[in-house]
Amino acid sequence: MKIRNRVKGWLYKAVDAMALTVTGVSLTDLRLGTFLAGGPTVSGKLVTVDTAIQLDTVWACVRLISDTIASMPLKLYQRQSDDTSLLARDHPLYRILYSSPNADMTAMEFWSAVVGSLMLWGNAFAQVIRRGDGSVIALNPLRPDRMSVRRDPDTGGLVYTYNYQGASLTLDESQILHIKGFCLDGMMGISPISAGRQQMGAAMAAEDAAGAMWKNGLLSQTYIKSPDWLDDTQAIRAQEILNNYKGALNAGKTPLLEGGWTVESIGLNPEDMQLLQTRGFNVETICRWFGVAPVMIGRMEKSTAWGSGLEQMNLWFLTYTLQPWLVRIEQSIIRCLLLPAERAIYFPKHNVDALLRADSQARGQLEAQQVQNGIKTRNEVREKEGLPPLPGGDVLTVQAQMIPLTDVGVVAVLPATKPVNGPAQPSPQPQIGTLGDPDE
Repeated sequence: MKIRNRVKGWLYKAVDAMALTVTGVSLTDLRLGTFLAGGPTVSGKLVTVDTAIQLDTVWACVRLISDTIASMPLKLYQRQSDDTSLLARDHPLYRILYSSPNADMTAMEFWSAVVGSLMLWGNAFAQVIRRGDGSVIALNPLRPDRMSVRRDPDTGGLVYTYNYQGASLTLDESQILHIKGFCLDGMMGISPISAGRQQMGAAMAAEDAAGAMWKNGLLSQTYIKSPDWLDDTQAIRAQEILNNYKGALNAGKTPLLEGGWTVESIGLNPEDMQLLQTRGFNVETICRWFGVAPVMIGRMEKSTAWGSGLEQMNLWFLTYTLQPWLVRIEQSIIRCLLLPAERAIYFPKHNVDALLRADSQARGQLEAQQVQNGIKTRNEVREKEGLPPLPGGDVLTVQAQMIPLTDVGVVAVLPATKPVNGPAQPSPQPQIGTLGDPDE
């Protein structure tokens, strides 16, 4: 018994060491399921990030959110004393956020990978490379399933351990950009794949059932009745004949039945089993886990994405789906990448104007109203439209037609101007007379 327990202990330690090497999390760690992002389900399907992303709904939701956020320009701004802000083009972090996070990736590629990790694992990590003065020179993305996080009992800070290909890298908080999704402990975000694995497992089972019906062709709805018992040779021969009518490519063929064999219907077709309705319902269910309207990923049943509904749909998508993720990213950048003395001066911000742009006529009307009411200058509007500035276009102007009702009918008087030479002469007073006056 002692030898058996000792062997079990060795095996457990070996497996635990393997899990620690692969995922960075011990088998006794309660967060192991979060790092694996999935687990067994009632449907019998094992849901992981790799299997869940094969569902077209998961792929479409992750790609939509990650590519949309990555395509928004992320710029660094500097606060001014008059409560305005200017682009901080001279700050080293400006280039990192806007154009080139590292030597291998563009900003679009980097932020798409970061947001994709948030969608799948609930966390996103990037190694921060700094100069001697603390300024950031590069951000290298790290896979969330290779990262473990713990709190150092001595210092109280978080320690990040990254395991990949047998190597281990330990980083402190100043060396990591950690963006968390929805979380309950403040340390690790919750993976939508792990939290929604039951619904995703059901969707995977429905896809397998649909694929099996295509594989078996029309025979999946029927059975062939033999008039007598078959011996082994006859059973093998019958199976060979039926194989010629199986599969989606053979669907619709009519088998030739001999010797009194008959075809009986089971009475279970895809519509009776509500397979099509189940697959459609799974699309809507998975969309809820990502906060995406089904119409945004092509689920057009009872919905439309044309006309005036497109602008409202984009506004809804920005407000309820993208805005929380944008705030999480911006606040994580302030916390992890800016020095303590810079956090009150600099701030990052995504440009969402491109997503909210309407048609050219509506946009022109909006910009004209902003210029006429002194909200924006002409050069600000021209910069937004990609046009060069004009002389005198940096002055705020307003329309002068709107006057109080008490001033209706009063002629506007231009301010008096000084004469070039000599004192100002009084204006002659007009002579008023009456009709028929002889002295006129």
